[in-house]
Amino acid sequence: MTSNKLLLLPGDGIGTEVMAEVERVIDWFNDRGIASFETESGLVGGCAYDAHGEAISDSDMALADAADAVIFGAVGGPKWDDVEYDKRPEAGLLRLRKDLDLYANLRPAICYPALADASALKRELVEGLDILILRELTGGVYFGEPKTITDLGNGQKRAIDTQIYDTYEIDRAARIAFELARTRSGKVHSSEKRNVMKTGVLWNEVVTQVHAQDYSDIELHHILADNCGMQLVRNPKQFDVILTDNLFGDILSDVAAMLTGSLGMLPSASLGAEDEKTGKRKALYEPVHGSAPDIAGKGYANPIAMIGSFGMALRYSMDMGEWATKIDDAIAAVLAQGLRTRDLAVDGDTVISTAEMGAAIVRELDALTS
Repeated sequence: MTSNKLLLLPGDGIGTEVMAEVERVIDWFNDRGIASFETESGLVGGCAYDAHGEAISDSDMALADAADAVIFGAVGGPKWDDVEYDKRPEAGLLRLRKDLDLYANLRPAICYPALADASALKRELVEGLDILILRELTGGVYFGEPKTITDLGNGQKRAIDTQIYDTYEIDRAARIAFELARTRSGKVHSSEKRNVMKTGVLWNEVVTQVHAQDYSDIELHHILADNCGMQLVRNPKQFDVILTDNLFGDILSDVAAMLTGSLGMLPSASLGAEDEKTGKRKALYEPVHGSAPDIAGKGYANPIAMIGSFGMALRYSMDMGEWATKIDDAIAAVLAQGLRTRDLAVDGDTVISTAEMGAAIVRELDALTS
C-alpha cells in the first residue's frame, strides 16, 4: 500500500477545531487499512507569527514542499490586526500558493438536497446545483507589482495595486478548466472584464485560442464578471465550470458559497503543474471559510467544508476518487437526517457540535462500507 504524506496546517481560530475532524477521518482510513496516511503538523498564520515572527517558517515550507498534499485550516483574527503587512496571517497562505506554484484553485459549489431551503435563493433555483469555479491563483492583482501606498503630502495618499497577466498563466488555467469540463457537463464560462480592463482582453483572447486549438468539443461562453455575479443569483444552474482570474474568482466563489447555504459547506483545492516524472501535482486543500474567531473554541464550527477538502485531496492527489464520492455521500446522508451545525440550522433541525458532526460523518462512512 502506497503511503501518502500529508502536512496538516490547522492555523488559527476554528481552523484547529475543523482540522481535528479531518484527523478523525484520516484515522478511519488508516485503522481500516483502506489507505495509509502519514501526517505531520505545522504552524501557519497568526500562531506561526507568535512562534516565529513569520506567517509560516522556512522549515514548515520545506515540509509543505515534500508533502503529497497540504491540508490547510484557516488563518487570521483581530489579535494580529496590527502586524506589519508582509507578516500578517494571510501572508502564510499567499506564500504557500506562490512558492508551491499553486496556480489553479478549484471551488465546487454543490447544494445538497437537504440544504436547499438553507440557501438565500428559492429551492427551485438551487436544488441540484453543481458548479465548479476555477480561479487562477498566483497571478493578477494580488501578486502584481508595484503594490504601494505613497504619501503625497497635504493629507493625501495614493494606493496602487497592479493587475498583471502573462499568456502562459491564462493558458495553463484554461486547460485545466477545459479538462475538468470534459469530466462534467462539457461547458465552460470564462469570466473577465474585457470591456474596461486590458488583462480582460488578453484573458479572452488566450482562452479563445486554447479552446479552438485543443478543446473545440467543449461549449465555451464568455461572460463579463459583473454579469456573471448577477447570473449566479438569477439562474445559477446554467453554469457548470466557471473559469476566471484571481480577483474575480475570489468574489464569485463567495457569491456561489451562499447559494449552498453556508460558507461552511465549501471545500477547495489549489493545484500546481504536473511533475514530468511522477505526474503528481503540488496541492493544497482548504475550506473557503475563514477563522471565525468569534466562535472559536465553542464547538459551533461546521467541519463539512474541511472534511470535503480532504475528500478533494483523495480525488486530485491520491487517485481515490471513489472514496471522495463516499465522503460526499456520507455528508449528504448526515444532512438528510436533519443534523446541523449552528450555521445551517432552521426550526426542526437537530443542532450538533463540530465534533458530533465529524463523528456522524464517520458513522455514515462505516454504514456505506459495511
